[in-house]
Amino acid sequence: MGGGDFDRKYGERTLLNGRKVFVVMPAYNAARTIRQTCAELPREIVDEVLVVDDHSSDATVQLARELHLTTFVHHENLGYGRNQKTCYRESLRRGADIVVMLHADYQYSPRLVTAMASMIAFGEYDLVLGSRILGTGALRGGMPLYKYIANRFLTFFQNILFNHKISEYHTGYRAFSREVLTKLPLEENSDGFIFDGEVLAQAIYLGYRLGEISCPARYFPEASSLNFLRSAKYGLQVVWVTLKFCLQKMGLGRFRMLNPQGRKLAEDYYTEVSDPASHEDRP
Repeated sequence: MGGGDFDRKYGERTLLNGRKVFVVMPAYNAARTIRQTCAELPREIVDEVLVVDDHSSDATVQLARELHLTTFVHHENLGYGRNQKTCYRESLRRGADIVVMLHADYQYSPRLVTAMASMIAFGEYDLVLGSRILGTGALRGGMPLYKYIANRFLTFFQNILFNHKISEYHTGYRAFSREVLTKLPLEENSDGFIFDGEVLAQAIYLGYRLGEISCPARYFPEASSLNFLRSAKYGLQVVWVTLKFCLQKMGLGRFRMLNPQGRKLAEDYYTEVSDPASHEDRP
């Protein structure tokens, strides 16, 4: 029977080459989409799903608990980047070998988790991106034209200055090996949306292998998306991060974000939400 370690079972799950796969969902007001996102996860290869709620005002936390997801809540709204830091820290604490970051807003296809995790589990890549640009799906999936043009321009600019070649730096669908998450100085990064760009700059600077897989784009009212002004701010931040990378490579600057000995993750600003059922027998 073929397949090697791919078919080996752990309980009712399939281990990908002996690796524990965690899916993390940074969430903010995702009550309308989190159930559908979870319904399409390949649970047979996923050991645990973690949701980190960034102080939502809707029923995101309640629904996450109903879906039996491990759930954490920030004490206040701390931003997209800080949300990811919590996601990765808690996955590592629980023994994850591979962590797939999937937005809870159903903008990315959960069905690709197996493919992305496999690219890491079998040793081909250290970090995998779900690209909306590979193929022809970005505009067909509803990506606004101005965002598509900005995405292409920024990616072209980054590829030149990073001396690298990938199709998209701006996807929020990512898979990481444990080594990447433990070695990158993630606490040196922003708590905002530019966190994604900083992570890729760090990974390329430190020589990790980046792979990509084509992912269909989904833009609809319930999917989170930056407005024009916030997109413009993000674009300027991308340029600055890219220039910092270039300056440090040329020996013309030193930046904490690119220091391998930089700060690792802290854990004093959020709380795990207990399953109400676990308290039923308590006095």
